Amino acid sequence: MVKITRVGRRSVSGFMLASLLMAGQVSALEPKHETRRLMLATEEAVSAESWGEAGEYLNRLQQLEGEKPANYFYFRGRVMLESDHYNEAQAALEKYVSLTGSEGEHYTDALKLITNVEKARQQEGAKAKNNGAVDPAPVAIIEPASEQSIGKLRELYLADSDAEALVIHANTLLDVAGWREDQRIVRLDRPADVSYRIDRRNDIISIQESRREPGGRIVKTTESMGVFGVNPQIEWNCESATASCWIYDPRDGSRLMKLSPDRKQAEEIARTLGRLIRTMQNPNQS
Repeated sequence: MVKITRVGRRSVSGFMLASLLMAGQVSALEPKHETRRLMLATEEAVSAESWGEAGEYLNRLQQLEGEKPANYFYFRGRVMLESDHYNEAQAALEKYVSLTGSEGEHYTDALKLITNVEKARQQEGAKAKNNGAVDPAPVAIIEPASEQSIGKLRELYLADSDAEALVIHANTLLDVAGWREDQRIVRLDRPADVSYRIDRRNDIISIQESRREPGGRIVKTTESMGVFGVNPQIEWNCESATASCWIYDPRDGSRLMKLSPDRKQAEEIARTLGRLIRTMQNPNQS
């Protein structure tokens, strides 16, 4: 049985991403060993229900390059649920289930936690209705993560600016949205065939694509996009024929990112990227 002990969002979020302040510390371990070390530390923290500490380790893991172990998504889902970030929790838990299937160590717990996410959303929607919310959304129970207030994202990621919070949030979403040629076969020791990370500097967004070629060689390319004069309404679409979703370049409408065929993830990534562009276009409002 999954035990969920509620703690304050501020307590979890504050500790959770304090790791970003530690990101500058360079580990002497190779990435694969550092990943294993942090996963062990995360597992111990979750077992002790030290959610803030677990979140700190998870976000240090998030900063490491390379494919994340399947258990990373399970533990991230648990911590995100503790801090009431339901979309992130569900995305992480569903990613874990898709990676491991019924053979996963935490498969049953993950399914129960996904049910807990649904219940929490229903309770939140009922509470909002009882509080007399005007014109509630007819379908959605809570806002998608990309529509959360910037203040909440800054709190969650302990970020110094709106733009920094949106960059971290976008990369968190991209972590689980890598495209694979064969969606039925997922090898945990190999990265997605196509994956992305973004960064920003001044008025430039850098988009790094990692593409796995035959033989396993990873080719990385980076494209830079200036934000001024760019429409922040990012277009996206999913194609059943290619089992993929696409984010389109706001400058010319060409294909910019090839993602897994998950419409919800693609929509959130597009919205988050659009919010980042809008925020960078108005830096004085951050």
